[in-house]
Amino acid sequence: MCGIVGYIGSRKAVPIILEGLRRLEYRGYDSAGLAVYCGDNRLEVRRAQGKLRNLEEAIRMNPIEGSCGIGHTRWATHGRPTEENAHPHRDCHGDVVVVHNGIVENYLPLKQRLQSEGHVFKTETDTEVIAHLIEERLNGNLEEAVRGAVKEISGVFALAAISRSDPNKIVAARNGPPVVIGIGDNEYFVASDVPAILNHTRDMFFLADGDMAVLTPAGVRLSDFDGRPVNRQVSHILWDPIMAEKGGYKHFMLKEIFEQPRAVRDTTLGRVGQETGRIFLDEMDIRPEEFARFRQVKIIACGTSWHAGLSGKFMIEKLARLPVEVDYGSEFRYRDPIVQPDTLTVVVSQSGETADTLAAQREAKRKGSKTLAICNVVGSMITRESAGAIVTHAGPEIGVASTKAFTCQLTALFILAMYLGQANGSLDESASRCLVQELLRIPGKLETVLQNDAVYEALGRDLHRASDFLFLGRGVHFPIALEGALKLKEISYIHAEGYPAGEMKHGPNALIDENLPVVVVATHDANSPESRVLYEKTLSNIQEVKAREGIVLALVTEGDREARKIADHIIEIPPSHELLAPILEIVPLQLLAYHIAVRRGCDVDQPRNLAKSVTVE
Repeated sequence: MCGIVGYIGSRKAVPIILEGLRRLEYRGYDSAGLAVYCGDNRLEVRRAQGKLRNLEEAIRMNPIEGSCGIGHTRWATHGRPTEENAHPHRDCHGDVVVVHNGIVENYLPLKQRLQSEGHVFKTETDTEVIAHLIEERLNGNLEEAVRGAVKEISGVFALAAISRSDPNKIVAARNGPPVVIGIGDNEYFVASDVPAILNHTRDMFFLADGDMAVLTPAGVRLSDFDGRPVNRQVSHILWDPIMAEKGGYKHFMLKEIFEQPRAVRDTTLGRVGQETGRIFLDEMDIRPEEFARFRQVKIIACGTSWHAGLSGKFMIEKLARLPVEVDYGSEFRYRDPIVQPDTLTVVVSQSGETADTLAAQREAKRKGSKTLAICNVVGSMITRESAGAIVTHAGPEIGVASTKAFTCQLTALFILAMYLGQANGSLDESASRCLVQELLRIPGKLETVLQNDAVYEALGRDLHRASDFLFLGRGVHFPIALEGALKLKEISYIHAEGYPAGEMKHGPNALIDENLPVVVVATHDANSPESRVLYEKTLSNIQEVKAREGIVLALVTEGDREARKIADHIIEIPPSHELLAPILEIVPLQLLAYHIAVRRGCDVDQPRNLAKSVTVE
């Protein structure tokens, strides 16, 4: 959602803040602004509607300089996306400025009280309330004023504030959306996400809910909302800053798609014994004997991560013989879920800060379940609150439509499925060795898939004018049909629907005509009789589509001849184990969506109305 960047040190703040905001553009925004303490009791604000270039132009026309400042990209919730409603927001006298992510749920009664006491509001936003709450408490100590203000706020928030009456200080607070603090060389940073400040420091820590940070040129001091000191572990982020750049690719999404062989390889590295087939999961507060005693697994996620969880269900049930339920994070806690003590709850999130998934994790813990996180960000809230974490090594993912994070989540879920199977005795050593060998071949096979980009580009040219798509799959391939449809609708704005192929007679057949492209995931594992059965049934579904004059694009295993005879278009991927095929299958569908979106002139990296991290409900 919204982006926050703050800097205090000896350098000029404006270029650092603007650079950080630019690196947060992927989160989605409709206006931007910054505030800088310029010395001589001057606190200057510049804001603009629309893209960052408009803010840069406003600063070029009316420059400001200083070494302490905060900036913001706004995603409109309360109030229209106008310059007036852009952050930072001020109090009545221009003494305090605030940037804020989240929602002040009780802003109306607070605003009414403040207005009755003489405060004058100039915007339509809920954030302006915070500036006035700080103002009425400010008596030369910004930290204490913010501390008092946040106690009156209901809802979720991440905020940063500066004041000319208590200069050279940034006060940040968190209750919900993420706040990361960066530790530099006699300079300090605050941001909503790691990429914003990665060019300046790799030493960072996330605030926990209820934390307040005070940044001064002398360092960072932490406390809770009641003023009690707290400590947070500083993590050294391994991401190379260059990983957050486009690296010669036209879009971040394309770069991230092509990074998938490396990302999957890195996620596997150190976790599998090549000779023995053993799986190693370190730094878990869940003992091996506890893994052996789990009798069910719940997977909780949102969006693309939920599709990964659906694939994980097939993996865990097959390899560990445990029943698995997959829940949307946004639904889980609202149905009073039944969670037994012998349940392992797996939460999946790229950012580790997804609000619904985090709330569901807390509900599962409240009901006595151990939770394990699969996440791409070390030190994020979900990893801190779990009993163990499998950190994926996708690196920073800037494109809003998730690609490499998804394949890394699939990889982590496969590793977890093997670990559970080994722990409870469902998976023997011989089978484990074979599976590990198959897993280690996946990065090379991904490179083969990516070599056929010209095929996907040609398909994009042929199909980009379609107004609807249908994606079909069976078994472990059904979640890939869902994810393929999601990628297409996210970035091309074409209506697309994923459906179980066996359910076509229960509705989707009514949609099929000569204008409807139907993407069918029809791969099979030659070593699996069950896979062959599903493949033959999927061929029947292709026949159903062709009988109704639909346009069939079949995703098949190399050497397939049967589907080739009846499909209009063919995409081939290398053969693989049935449970690992999803990692290969999704890549052509990502590239198909990408090339269709480019043909249609869409903003691939920042699709309309979407944000990278959904940190509020």
